[in-house]
Amino acid sequence: MPRSGRPTTALALLAATAALATACTGQSGAFAHDDPKAPVTLTFWHGWSAPGEVKAIEENIARFEKAHPNITVRITANMTDDKINQALRAGGDKAPDVVSSFTTDSVGKFCNSGAFADLNPFLKKSGVDKAKVFPGTLLEYTQFHGDQCTLPLLSDAYGLVYNKTAFAEAGITEPPKTWSQFTEDAQKLTVARGDSYDRLGVMPTFHGYETKPTRLAAQWGGTYFDAQGKSNLAKDPAFADMLAAQKDLVGKLGGYEKLERFRTTFGDEWSAEHPFHTGKVAMQIDGEWRPAMAKEAGVAFEIGTAPLPVPDAQVADYGKGYVSGTIMGISSASRKQNAAWELVKYMTTDTDAVVAFANAIHNVPSTLEALASPRLQVTPEFKTFIDIARHPKSATTPAQADGGTYQLTFEDFAYGVEKGDVADIPAGLARTARQIDTDIAKAE
Repeated sequence: MPRSGRPTTALALLAATAALATACTGQSGAFAHDDPKAPVTLTFWHGWSAPGEVKAIEENIARFEKAHPNITVRITANMTDDKINQALRAGGDKAPDVVSSFTTDSVGKFCNSGAFADLNPFLKKSGVDKAKVFPGTLLEYTQFHGDQCTLPLLSDAYGLVYNKTAFAEAGITEPPKTWSQFTEDAQKLTVARGDSYDRLGVMPTFHGYETKPTRLAAQWGGTYFDAQGKSNLAKDPAFADMLAAQKDLVGKLGGYEKLERFRTTFGDEWSAEHPFHTGKVAMQIDGEWRPAMAKEAGVAFEIGTAPLPVPDAQVADYGKGYVSGTIMGISSASRKQNAAWELVKYMTTDTDAVVAFANAIHNVPSTLEALASPRLQVTPEFKTFIDIARHPKSATTPAQADGGTYQLTFEDFAYGVEKGDVADIPAGLARTARQIDTDIAKAE
């Protein structure tokens, strides 16, 4: 399952992180004077909750403790960002030393507030060249203004999961590479029934689970901020082009209202009743977890995976995608930072540890060596997402001082576009950009 991006409680999370920003004044390395070879107990909080995921974390920690017999790690699972923020604000012995979070959108606030220690001094002291260890896209969302306050801990890549059986029935021999092919295939695969559908080629609306503006913007190569840190939404034509293309697809598949009525019949995204599993949609924009989940649901059709299509003029860049992931950091208030760094370094940079964890929970590895490891368990469906993660033009949403607020602002605007509420997309993007700049200025 995906362990990144914004949860449904995004606004509450952003508010909690804003409170954290005003409460935390810790500085990177302020307490990095402990002896990492002395007996010590670390407190590690993470968000995984499924039994298999918790077991995988425990097994990785056991291997770490065997290699570091002086360090004991006390693990607390199923910790939300809200709980983490509260504990970091309160401080004291009950606060975690090391934290893993699924919410990459919080990185800018974590770094900007000093809640997490800057890991650059630890990386330098250990001789770890982060540019040679991690893909550049992952470094982009784990640091802010040069402060590497977190490191990647596995990642998620987004591509296209499709029903091969439905493709064959529609006479489609290969997944679409360009947006025009994608639009054509989506129409061929759609089977209308009155004012509804027996099957939809793809759910193109931005409420359609992982069909988010940020996923599609990555295919157009949109740059969110200029060199001065100002919003680039109105100046980079990629955003207007993407929104226009998505709105066109919404219209060709029946229009916003008809599509949204059909969407209300969908099962839960994380259940066996997901619309891709039940055959209600033939193509799904999703992450590396979806093929395995579909097989577990007992689908009766053959599953295929491919990168998301790109604009026709960018066909040479086909293979790229949106990448995000889990992050790991050290509390700036921890008085055991050197020992905590040993844990973070092991979990995020040790190839065997990263591969074992990726194999156990079916996520994409987060280091270059792990991505190429012969020990990585790679099915044909999973290889697509490995290749997306390694593609030099894959992209992410950069960290900002306002956390994910700028993404929510852009997403809200995109909702209006697809509904037909926006008559002038460029003018609307200019207004949205001004709002984003205002919000970021306040956060800084």
